[in-house]
Amino acid sequence: MARAHGVSGYLGDGANRWPAVHRLDAARLFRLAVEKAPAGSVLHGVAEEGVAIRDVAEVIGSHLGVPVSSVAPEDAAGHFSWLGGFLGLDAPASHTLTGELLDWRPVHPGLIEDLDKGHYFAAPAA
Repeated sequence: MARAHGVSGYLGDGANRWPAVHRLDAARLFRLAVEKAPAGSVLHGVAEEGVAIRDVAEVIGSHLGVPVSSVAPEDAAGHFSWLGGFLGLDAPASHTLTGELLDWRPVHPGLIEDLDKGHYFAAPAA
C-alpha cells in the first residue's frame, strides 16, 4: 500500500497498538495448542503486546523511501483498502496465560526488528 500510494500511512497520531508475533513463534504455538491445549482453551499467540502503528509505518517508509504521514479516518478505506476498518483499533493483548498454559515463550525477532531487516521490501516482480 505504501509503495502504491507513495506514502506510508497511519491513522490519527499512530499511537494505537497491535499485538505481533513472528510466524515461527506462531507456528510453534499452533503445534503446542494442537498437542497440549485443553479443549475450549482461549489462547493469545502474541509476542509483543502492542506495537504502535506509527512505528510500523516509519520502518516501512524508511525502507521504501517514501514519506510517513497520518491518514484522516475518513480516507482510511481509500488508502488502506479493507484494512482501513481495523487499522485505527487499539488492540493490545498478552500471551502471559497462553505461555503459562503451554510453556510457550516467543524467541524470534519482534515486528519492528524483523521489518527493519528489509527482506519484506523487495520490489515486486514486473
